Amino acid sequence: MRVIYLCQHFPPETGAPQIRVYEVSKELINRGHQVEVLTAFPHHPKGVIPEEYRGMFYLYEDWDGIPVHRSWIYPSPKGSFWKRLASYFSFTFSAFYSILKSKPTDVIICNSPPLFLGITGYLGAKLKRAKFVFNVADIWPESAVELGILKNKSFINMAKWLESFLYKKSWKIATATEGIRDYMVRKGKRPEDVFLLPNGVNTDTFLPSDKDTTLLKEIGIEGKKVFMYSGTLGYAQGLDSILETAALIKETVPEAHFLFVGDGQEREKLEKMKEDLALTNVTFYGSVPVTEMPRMFSIADYSIVSLRNIELFKGARPSKIFPALSTGTPVLYCGVGESAEILNEYHCGKIAPPEDPQGIAQAVKELTSLGNEEYKTMSVNGRELAINQYSWKSIVDDLLKNINEFEKKRSNA
Repeated sequence: MRVIYLCQHFPPETGAPQIRVYEVSKELINRGHQVEVLTAFPHHPKGVIPEEYRGMFYLYEDWDGIPVHRSWIYPSPKGSFWKRLASYFSFTFSAFYSILKSKPTDVIICNSPPLFLGITGYLGAKLKRAKFVFNVADIWPESAVELGILKNKSFINMAKWLESFLYKKSWKIATATEGIRDYMVRKGKRPEDVFLLPNGVNTDTFLPSDKDTTLLKEIGIEGKKVFMYSGTLGYAQGLDSILETAALIKETVPEAHFLFVGDGQEREKLEKMKEDLALTNVTFYGSVPVTEMPRMFSIADYSIVSLRNIELFKGARPSKIFPALSTGTPVLYCGVGESAEILNEYHCGKIAPPEDPQGIAQAVKELTSLGNEEYKTMSVNGRELAINQYSWKSIVDDLLKNINEFEKKRSNA
């Protein structure tokens, strides 16, 4: 099968969409399929294009065996919503050049958000005489409205019209969660035309391992129970609640230490909050390459996954859950809904109420006193769940099953 993956984000950037596109593309290529990735020049999360990519409109490169077409984007550092919108649209239009440079294809899988990239995916599929699969990881504009990012009513109405148009015109829709899949069916899409393409994990890379004592010593957290948050330090994660939790238990649970690995727009605010609260039990480590994350998980006793307390996030499956489970690291999930139900069902994590420092503090206290046998059970359960349901191999099996309908028709023609 011939596949084009159209997405705004791809390595060397880090993050859930980048990892998903890389891993799915790599697995498809390993199985003998033709794959090309059409993406923007690296610019996330700081809105700055690396020096080696500057001054170009288009570049073709081989990224670890994956053919990659990169085109220009207007990078938006910390700025207004309208600057981010200009960034989205700059790539929406420049990606047409990559469409023209790419090979013939059977299927174009287009990532959303940004929603506007669906315009390129839809028209590109028409140009290539290919099927258009819309891969929706976040319901937009609804999510932007609920988070208070988008307030202009005229623009919201326009975005909702485009959303409905793209859902209707897509051959199939791939969704990151069950909640989004249900939303698509309610929007009028036939159930057989919507399938799951969830976040996953490379279970061969993210393995349980002994603690890296050198790293523990470097950070200065030897002998501590480490609660690690890894990922974007953004508004949606509600990490101020975690710092308030750290303040509540600083004296009563001195063995607990909170380690933040990552970067994002909220980092300065959170570091100021740490300083104001005099939190000696919190460390901001900064971003690390994906290749270093198994080492970071080796020193984590628990992985914190936190979201704000809004209705939208009840259907979320944050990608950071799965590397944790794959390394045998139980998850402290500060949230409700789909992810909480999964962790409870398979007994590989503990649930705390979102944006509730008192409730999170109680969960931390219980986890720090957990017995070795109970901890081991949670660890093993998480690893087994990751292998059986969230490895990239199993996810690509499902992807091919859902798009092979077209391949079979093409073969029989």
